[in-house]
Amino acid sequence: MSRHDHAHEDTGADHTGHGHADHGHAGHSHGVGADADRRWLAIALGLIGGFMAVEVVIGVMAHSLALISDAAHMLTDAVSIVLALIAMRLAARPARGGFTYGLKRAEILSAQANGLTLLLLAVWLAYEAVRRLTDPPPVEGGLVLVTALAGIVVNIGAAWCISRANRSSLAVEGAYQHILNDLFAFIGTAVSGLIVLTTGFVQADAIATLVVVVLMVKAGYGLVRDSGRIFLEAAPAHVDPDAVGDRLVHHAPVTEVHDLHIWTITSGQAALSAHVLVEPAGDCHAVRRELELLLAKEYGITHTTLQVDHVQDALLSVGRVGEAPGGADPHCADAHGPVHREGPHAH
Repeated sequence: MSRHDHAHEDTGADHTGHGHADHGHAGHSHGVGADADRRWLAIALGLIGGFMAVEVVIGVMAHSLALISDAAHMLTDAVSIVLALIAMRLAARPARGGFTYGLKRAEILSAQANGLTLLLLAVWLAYEAVRRLTDPPPVEGGLVLVTALAGIVVNIGAAWCISRANRSSLAVEGAYQHILNDLFAFIGTAVSGLIVLTTGFVQADAIATLVVVVLMVKAGYGLVRDSGRIFLEAAPAHVDPDAVGDRLVHHAPVTEVHDLHIWTITSGQAALSAHVLVEPAGDCHAVRRELELLLAKEYGITHTTLQVDHVQDALLSVGRVGEAPGGADPHCADAHGPVHREGPHAH
C-alpha cells in the first residue's frame, strides 16, 4: 500500500502498511521566481550596451586590443544579462505537462552559456595578445586611459545594479561575474594606457589583455563546473551523500537506507529521495516526518521524497532478482548506490 501525504497531517490512519511514499514540499525556495528584480538587470543592460558601442569605435581609433577585448567582454556581459532575464521569465512558469519541475533549469543553461562564452573569448584574446606581444601596433595611450576610466565607472554602476538582484541564481551570478571581470579588465586597461602614455611601452596593452584572459578563464571555469554538476545530477558541493545516509540510518528506529539520491533542481534548491526501512514496531509516518525535519535543519534540504517501509525477513537483502536468501525476490531489483546500515559498511 502506498500513499502521497502532501500536507503531512497525522490523520490517525494505520501506520503498519508498507510502501509509504511521502513528499516534503514545505518551505521551498524554487530558484528564481516571478518576483525577481528584473529592473536592476535591465538598467545594467542599458549601461553596458550604450558604453560598449562607444568603446568599439574608440578601440579601433586607438589601435588598442585591450579596449577591443573589453568591448568584446562587454558584449558577453550584455548577452549574459539578456540570458538571465529570459531565464527568470522561463523559471517563473509553473510546472505542467512533461516539465514536472517547470523550466527551473533555464537559468542553469544560461549560466553554462555564460561560462562557455567566457572561455571561448579568452582563447581568442590570448591568441591576439601573444601575437601583439611579438608585433605590437602603435597604441594611443591617452584615448585608452580616458576610455578605460569611463569604463570603470560604468562597470561599477552595472555591478551595483546586478548586486541588487537575486544572486542566489546561477544565471544572475553568471552575469555578475561577467561584469565583475570586466571591471577588473578596465582597471588593467587603464594601467596599460597610462604606461603607454608615459613610457611608450606599447606591449603593456597586450599584457593587460592577458591579465583579463586569466580572470575570464577563472570565472568561466567556475560557471561551467557549477552548472555541469547540476546537469549531471551531482549532489550539491557542500553535501556528502554518504554522510547523509549514515546520519539517517542512525535515527531510531531506522535500520537501513538505500536508493539515496541527492541532486540540485536549480540554484539553491536541492532535492532528496531515499528508501528507508524501519523496525517492525516503528511508526513509518512519524519516522518520515522526523527525517524530513532532520534533513531540513541539518542539511537545508526541504524537497524530499521518502519511501518508508517496515523491514521484513524477506526484504533484508538488496540486490538483483534471485540474489535474496532462499531465492526470494529482494526488495529492490536494482539498488543504486551504497546500502546504509548500522555499523561498518561499504560506501
